[in-house]
Amino acid sequence: MSKTTRATQALDRAHVVHEVVSYEYDPDAPSIGLQAAQAIGELPRRVLKTLMAEVDGKAVCAVVPSDREVSMKKLAAVFGGKAAHMMKPADAERLTGFHVGGISPFGQKRAVPMVVEESALAEDRVYMNGGQRGLQVRLAPADAVAALGARVASIVA
Repeated sequence: MSKTTRATQALDRAHVVHEVVSYEYDPDAPSIGLQAAQAIGELPRRVLKTLMAEVDGKAVCAVVPSDREVSMKKLAAVFGGKAAHMMKPADAERLTGFHVGGISPFGQKRAVPMVVEESALAEDRVYMNGGQRGLQVRLAPADAVAALGARVASIVA
């Protein structure tokens, strides 16, 4: 497994201090984020999942703790929309250039508006997908928000 991906390259270009952590990815896990947290021995609230969605037909990216669910109503409101829904996996892969289970908010093929769940900023360090299945990056949440140009809001149910 390569530890250099478009995501890690984007972090390097942005001069974001991060650590690459690999783990044994389980494709049959019911929750990719929770499986990643267990595999690296970290609390689920510190392992953030990257979710691709659409708000009024426009692509957006939401980053939330792996043990929480996104409120579609709150997500739509953050982007000034009326309705939000999860993007189909094939559409998310085509848009980001990453495979499901390896979608990172960093280094996506096409830039989309992003939002990070505000509770993540209470953590000293968080983990986010590093751009491939079985790869996480550990970094300060504020650095992630700055590198992504993301909004910060309460978007969990």
